[in-house]
Amino acid sequence: MNFRKQLKAETVGFQLAPMIDVVFLLLCFFITSQIFAQWETEIDITLPTAETGQVPERLPGEIIINIRSDGETIINAQPVPPAQLADMLTRIAEMFPGQPVLIRADRLTPYEEVIRVLDLCRQADIWNISFATGVPE
Repeated sequence: MNFRKQLKAETVGFQLAPMIDVVFLLLCFFITSQIFAQWETEIDITLPTAETGQVPERLPGEIIINIRSDGETIINAQPVPPAQLADMLTRIAEMFPGQPVLIRADRLTPYEEVIRVLDLCRQADIWNISFATGVPE
């Protein structure tokens, strides 16, 4: 005679607590990465528009050089004088060959200022350069 109860295997239901933890961690990650992606574009620059312009995918480690309408060069929300910019670009090109650079110039920026930054990139042997444009409204 077997007087022990038969232990039935209970089916494990959907574990909701770990799923909520994972969703909150993903949410925190994407919010944080979105904040970092927006820092460079918050600078008060009105980009020129282009009909064929596309929003390119951001490349990892891409350097964004912002040029205001008065010709001031800004990187990482800090004004950078031309001599310091040349030194910075040279060091970056030596450490990371093929480093991508994005030039964002205001639509009222004199052409001479854009060429000055482009020339500094050429002198530093940076060849992977792109220009930011806006989408027409």
